[in-house]
Amino acid sequence: MAFPYTKTLEHLGLVAGFCKEIELANIIDDKLGATNRDVSFGQLFVAMLLNGLGFTGRTLHMYSEYFEDKPLDKLIGPGITPEQLNDDALGRCLDALYDEGVSPLYQKIGEAVIKHLGLPCDSVHLDSTSFHYDGQEKLSEADFNPIQITKGYSRDHRPELNQVILNLICENQSGIPVYMKLASGNSNDMEGFKKIVKSHIQSLKAAQASRYLVADAALYVKDTIAHLGELAQLFITRVPQTLKEAKTLTAQTPMLDFKPICDGYEGVWAESDYGGVAQRWLLIRSEQARKRERHNLDKRILKKADAERKTFKKLCQQEFACEQDAQKAIEHWRQKQVYLDVIAAVNSVPVYGSKGRPAVGQQPQSVHYQITGNLFTPLAKREDALKQLGLFIIATNDLSENLTMDKALSTYKSQQAVEKGFRFLKSPDFFTSAIYLKQPERIESLLMVMTTCLMVYAALEHQIRKQLKAQNRHFLDQKKRPSQKPTARWVFQCFQGVTLLYLEGQPPMVVNWKARQQTIIDCLGCVYRQIYS
Repeated sequence: MAFPYTKTLEHLGLVAGFCKEIELANIIDDKLGATNRDVSFGQLFVAMLLNGLGFTGRTLHMYSEYFEDKPLDKLIGPGITPEQLNDDALGRCLDALYDEGVSPLYQKIGEAVIKHLGLPCDSVHLDSTSFHYDGQEKLSEADFNPIQITKGYSRDHRPELNQVILNLICENQSGIPVYMKLASGNSNDMEGFKKIVKSHIQSLKAAQASRYLVADAALYVKDTIAHLGELAQLFITRVPQTLKEAKTLTAQTPMLDFKPICDGYEGVWAESDYGGVAQRWLLIRSEQARKRERHNLDKRILKKADAERKTFKKLCQQEFACEQDAQKAIEHWRQKQVYLDVIAAVNSVPVYGSKGRPAVGQQPQSVHYQITGNLFTPLAKREDALKQLGLFIIATNDLSENLTMDKALSTYKSQQAVEKGFRFLKSPDFFTSAIYLKQPERIESLLMVMTTCLMVYAALEHQIRKQLKAQNRHFLDQKKRPSQKPTARWVFQCFQGVTLLYLEGQPPMVVNWKARQQTIIDCLGCVYRQIYS
């Protein structure tokens, strides 16, 4: 390459610096084994992270052209060329990741990150999302090794597409995913969470020393709760409103003595032994949620009533052998309805042997019975619905007085850290909501790489914020105001335009360098300073 020339560095030096700090390439190479190739699997893995966090909008396909203007000697290692980072090499790396086992390998990386950042991991949060598949339409059954790419409930509102499920467990402070597990596209959260609890919670608890496992209502299944009790794993989870015990408790709301918690929340403790595990339920009433839900209540009632009306129409089309059977069917239907009731009647319908109008005095061959009626919504049911607004229940098996209402609520609400990670993975810039690879094995490996991108992103954000506060420094936000909590995305954007200028006979020079970028490098330390020098 003729002098002078430039190489684009931008924020990729921050990503590479963190990978060097935790020795990510060495972790991968230690697990996947040494290779005689010029580029190790660990270096290829780092290359995929650099591409993934480059926010190019095409992160699922690795091209040598992407790295042509990047200073690979600083980002990955000396002697690495763009031609070595080709589709074949990266495909072999994905295959090797799958053969090793993506979940245990990812957990190993997570342990290194948590140890490097010194995070206490007081609680971890479990949640799941789906990624739809836009590859070839049909795959042979031989390709479906541990996961199946198939249709199921779509969180992306794309039920016509095949998909896979990603389960994440994140630590509570900065939302760093410490464990990931792929599941088939048609698996539901209850079954997926149950398998994770039975197979991995004990080892994860030992590795991260986490106190609480936090999840939404999908975790609250008798078998899962019982197994958590056997493992002596403390949990904080939401109770499904459909449980009979939950309905009984919320019905007692007017008679309960709620205590103020914080910011418009009130709560009251109740005892439970659901699943054979001694626990406490915290019934919470939220004024903000009550106002929000009241606004949509009538719309929900109309939608639900319309569905219930259709079930009654089908009931009216049925034929019953006797009036008693019809009356039983009415009562059975009435018990299953949430909002509707009926003033019903049972009519006898004679059946004649021949078509047309029966002759005068002709006796029917048989008689069957059908239901008719007028539907209505009782005011009492609407009043009951109004009383339920803004109410939800949090369950925990921590019976100690150390877990206050405030701590239980705040720990549960930090579940949003997992959802923040899912939004990151599915953002248009990151572009992993759709998958184009053909082999399920490589899809598992690719999602492991993408989740590691999220881990590095969240870890960098935590480290920058922690060091800004420790060194009493500030970084200007988008509105030019001093801040000690910038997002990693904003910091990355502020490094836009930073390049290396190469002149013959001279070391490379960093150009387009500004004071705000120097602030970040000073906070992060010498590894990053070497990359940007």
